[in-house]
Amino acid sequence: MVRISIPTLPASPRAPPSVLTALPLPAASAHVAAFLAAGAGRTLVLTGAGVSVDSGIRAYRGKEGSYSNPNYKPIFYGELVEDSARGAMFRKRYWARSFIGYPPVRDAQPNPTHIYVAALQTLGVAPHLITQNVDNLHPKALALVRSRIPTSSSSSSSPSSSPSSTFPPTSSSSSSTAAPAAATLDTQPDPSILELHGTLARVHCLKHRHEQPRDAYQAQLAALNPAWDAEAREAERTGRRPRTNPDGDVELPGADYTTFHVPPCARCLEAGEGEAAAAVVKPNVVFFGETLRPDVRDASFALIVAASRVLVLGTSLATYSAYRLIKAASDTFKPVLMVSQGPSRADGLPGVAKMEREAGPVLRGVVEGILANSAGPEVDAVRAALDMGVVKRPPEVEGPRAEG
Repeated sequence: MVRISIPTLPASPRAPPSVLTALPLPAASAHVAAFLAAGAGRTLVLTGAGVSVDSGIRAYRGKEGSYSNPNYKPIFYGELVEDSARGAMFRKRYWARSFIGYPPVRDAQPNPTHIYVAALQTLGVAPHLITQNVDNLHPKALALVRSRIPTSSSSSSSPSSSPSSTFPPTSSSSSSTAAPAAATLDTQPDPSILELHGTLARVHCLKHRHEQPRDAYQAQLAALNPAWDAEAREAERTGRRPRTNPDGDVELPGADYTTFHVPPCARCLEAGEGEAAAAVVKPNVVFFGETLRPDVRDASFALIVAASRVLVLGTSLATYSAYRLIKAASDTFKPVLMVSQGPSRADGLPGVAKMEREAGPVLRGVVEGILANSAGPEVDAVRAALDMGVVKRPPEVEGPRAEG
C-alpha cells in the first residue's frame, strides 16, 4: 500500500537573514519594483496561504515551517471516493465538517495584499497569477478592482497593456487604511488567474463532472440536514465557529456523522440515474493524495515558460505541485524573488532570492509608486480600490504571521 502523507518541508538548518530581509521597508518596495520593472510586463506571481491570513483564513504552516495544527487529520482523496460503506462514512464526515466550515471561507473578503496583487494585474505589471489558495479571494479582488474601470475603457483594455508610467518609482509610502469592502462579487473563472489547487466555490460529481456552484450544494445540504443547519446558524450568530482550516474543513470532536445526509448529484438524478450512481460529489479542490488535472498542470508550466521571472508571495512551497514550478524557473535561469516569512522548500535553489517579511506592506509601496507616475482608467480604478482590502485576522494568530 502506498503511504500518503501531508506535505512537509525537508529538515534543514535555518539560513541567516539575507541582505534583502534587512532592507528598510521603502528600500524593500523599491527592490521589488525594480524586479517587476525588469520583467517588462511578463512577471508571473505565485501565491500561497500566507496571503490570506489577513482575511481570517489560517495558514497550514507556522513561522518555522511546521504544520500549524499537527493533530489535524484531513480526509484523503482515496477515502473520499472509496466505493464502500467506509467510503460513505468518510463522505458524511467530510461534508458535515465542510458544511460548517465553508461559510467563513465563502464570506471572507480580500485583504490589502489581494488588492495589491490585483492592482499589479490590472496595471499590466504582472498580468498573470498562479495561486495555491482555494478561497476564491484573488478572483474577488481582481473583480473588485476591475469593476472600477469605466465600461468604455475596460472593453478596450487588456491585462497585458500597461498604463503610461515611469517605473520603478524612486520612493514609496507604506501607509494603509482598510475600508469596508464592497459586497461579494459574483466571480467567474478568470483566464489571468490559475487556481492551482482548485476552488471551494464550485463542486462537481465524479461520474460526469457535472458542476454546480457550492452555494447551491450548500443549500441542498442544509435542506437535508435541518438540525445541522440550525447548529451552524447558531454558531454564526454567536461567533462560536470551530477552527476552520484553509480548505474549509473544521474539527468537530465527538460529532455523530452517521446522522448527516449527503445529497447526490442533482443533474445525474435529473438524467434518470439512480441515487447510488450519482452519490459522489466533491468540491473543485485537490485533496491530499490527489493529483492535479493534466490541463491545470500543463497550464501552470506554460505560464512558467511564458514568464520572464516569478514573484512568490506568502508560501513555503511545501506542496510539490508549486515547488516544481519554481524549480522549473530556476532550471531555465529565470529570476525568482520570494517575499514570504519562514523557511521554504525553494531555499537555496539557484536564482531564487528571498526577502523574509510580510508581502502586503512591501507591495503597497510598489503600487503607490506606480500610481504616482501613471495615468489612465486602470490607474484610476486601482486608486479607487486601493484601500478596500479588509483585515480580519484569525483569532488564534498572534505574533509573527504564518505562511502557507
